[in-house]
Amino acid sequence: MRGLTGTGPSRGPASAQAVITATAVLAALALFAAACGTGGTGARDEGPAHADSVGNAPAAAVPSPNPSQTYEKVDAVALVKADPVVSATVKRDLKPCSGDEYPVDVTYGDLTGGPVEDIVVNVLTCGDAVGVGAYVYRSESGAYKNVFKAEESPVYAEIDRGDLSVTKQVYEKGDPVSSPSGENVITYGWASGRFVQEDFHHTDYGNAAGSGDATPEPSPGN
Repeated sequence: MRGLTGTGPSRGPASAQAVITATAVLAALALFAAACGTGGTGARDEGPAHADSVGNAPAAAVPSPNPSQTYEKVDAVALVKADPVVSATVKRDLKPCSGDEYPVDVTYGDLTGGPVEDIVVNVLTCGDAVGVGAYVYRSESGAYKNVFKAEESPVYAEIDRGDLSVTKQVYEKGDPVSSPSGENVITYGWASGRFVQEDFHHTDYGNAAGSGDATPEPSPGN
């Protein structure tokens, strides 16, 4: 009498082989499903790329600079002092504040579409940093030419999105240097070889009224 190990019929060698075969098929199906889940390649989608694929990738194109993106650093003090358009008063008062530090602000940028960037020079006072002269120089035939000047103090010029913006503070009688009554802002664009006024607006500080009469005019050029 056989031992009581089960109620069903006993399994022979053929049944054991069938179980083993079915198990192998199920394992293969599981591996195939896992491979499909990763995009069908069986490899992980994330992680570092292989060295050979990185080496074969095309290099990103590096844009060459436009002519307006180049500039030539200059001695702004020497440029102003040698400029016949600058007034004798500005030249005389342009002296170092301490050591060899001159009160000038220099900005390079594209205002006229020249071969190199234009130069905006503001000459200031040492004590109060008040603008006494603003100039724009354009490179022409290998030399810098004065194409704009404004010497109605206090004045300051700067580049604003490709245009020349000139700020002129307005003082009423009795206003201290530190407290102007308002300001005029004039915007110039380059056209037909010269700066042309494009916009003007005035701002009052406090209760002072009036738009101010002093408006810097561009130099006609030499």
